[in-house]
This record gives sequence, structure tokens and C-alpha cells, in this order.
Amino acid sequence: MLNSNLPEPELLKSVLQPLLQDFQYWFGRPRTLLETETISFLESQQQSDLLNRVKQAQNEVSTVQVMFHATGSQVGVETTTLFQWHQLVAECWKISMRLRMEQANGQNNDS
Repeated sequence: MLNSNLPEPELLKSVLQPLLQDFQYWFGRPRTLLETETISFLESQQQSDLLNRVKQAQNEVSTVQVMFHATGSQVGVETTTLFQWHQLVAECWKISMRLRMEQANGQNNDS
């Protein structure tokens, strides 16, 4: 439970800072995958577009992190932006899950 008695910068720091770190982590994983693997069920352009969206989101998160630290935790993020990042993470998770399932099925068929 959040302490409502915390000053706003401290509240932002306790919530936003770890959230931004999580977004960096969850964008880093699909970025590596998209840069190093060919995903058979995505057309080349789809994979490229997704990679570009992930890179853009990572840049946005990095910018917020820099601003957040530079202002002493005085910068927030619009809820719509957080929602868009979350949707992109969910899209990447779905692709990753499908890829793992197809790879597992391919291994099972090879046996």
C-alpha cells in the first residue's frame, strides 16, 4: 500500500522509478530477439516495424528517466503514454510466447 503522506516527489520516486526500470527491461528483451532472430510468422516489414516501435519506446523511457533524475523526481508520465508502453510490452510478450511454442513444437516434431 502506498503511503499517501509521502511528498509528491517521493511518491513519484517510489512508484515511477521502478516502473521505468521495468519498462527498460521488458523492452530490452524483445529488442534483442528482434535484432538477432528471424521470426517466421512475422513478415520482414512487420518485424522491422515492431523493432522500430520498441526502440522508440526505449528512447522515450530513457528520456523520462533522464528528466526524472535531472529534476529531482519532479517529472511524471502521462497515463496514456504508460498505457501505450504497456500495450507494446504485451504485444511483444505474445510474440515471444508464440515463438517459444513454435520452437518447442519444432523440437518435439524433430524427436
